[in-house]
Amino acid sequence: MTVRLYAMTLGRLDVDMTAMIEGGSGTARVPVPGFLVEHPKGSLLYDTGMHPSIQRDPAEWLGEARAGRFGFDYPPGEEVSGRLQAIDRDPARIDLVVVSHLHFDHSGGNGLVPNAGLVIQRREYDGAMDADTAARVGLDRRDVELGHPLIKVDGEHDVFGDGSVVCLPTHGHTPGHQSLKVRLDGGDVVLTGDACYFCRTLEERRLPARVFDRDAMRASLDRLAALEGGGAKLIFGHDAEFWRSVPQAPAEIRF
Repeated sequence: MTVRLYAMTLGRLDVDMTAMIEGGSGTARVPVPGFLVEHPKGSLLYDTGMHPSIQRDPAEWLGEARAGRFGFDYPPGEEVSGRLQAIDRDPARIDLVVVSHLHFDHSGGNGLVPNAGLVIQRREYDGAMDADTAARVGLDRRDVELGHPLIKVDGEHDVFGDGSVVCLPTHGHTPGHQSLKVRLDGGDVVLTGDACYFCRTLEERRLPARVFDRDAMRASLDRLAALEGGGAKLIFGHDAEFWRSVPQAPAEIRF
């Protein structure tokens, strides 16, 4: 049984590095990643990038204060539906979206895949529904209030029932952040999402400034390090240098 994995760049953000990693300085342009997984039983996306209205006016969707914290490089065609269409995939035929977490650059394109079920950790969903938590952590409930079927999971979740695509709870960045382990012919690949922004986040254990639970995030980094030590290849959340080495769709990620 062959599982195929594709990476897509869904725009880029200019970010304040003091917020991204302890001891950071200056600004950096980082990719907004999304991934397509094709399995004999169905297709899924791991994350959908930003809302398309951000291409026109970021403040319209994010509000002036939040939009002002970033620079946006997000031209038409880089939304998730455009990226899928460019490789001859129909967004309306995607079966599932595995939501790493409900930050605007990871779940804002959910509405562009209209027939997909959303696989989300229950504690992430609950956090978004709690006004205080959502405001403190920046969770956007609009991304799960679009009429999609919701598949709320607790902890590890075997998406297709054969161990080849597994949601891994990597809480800490947000209440219910999850990474995704994909078994390719050559070995396991782990899409870390924002559990690990950069290679050096893992190597140096320098956390971002804004974290929901620092102890939980450190434990998640320990788990990712153990997976890497066991032979898995990690693909980091916003590491621009690393991202240059990741084949982009329509080329497959092979391992």
